[in-house]
Amino acid sequence: MAIVVNLDVVLAKRKMKLKELSEKVGVSTVNLSILKQGKVKAIRFSTLNSICLALDCQPGDILEYVD
Repeated sequence: MAIVVNLDVVLAKRKMKLKELSEKVGVSTVNLSILKQGKVKAIRFSTLNSICLALDCQPGDILEYVD
């Protein structure tokens, strides 16, 4: 897949654990882990919005297109 998920990088920069993000966003740790590993096939814009709000970042900080 040409879309790379950089959630782990953004979490590290914010010094935030996945569990803390899960509590702030209202998405299970398991689902966020699947997203972090890049094994997710889709993400809702509302979920992406909540993640960006919690991490104070842009969607492009989390998702990257690599040819």
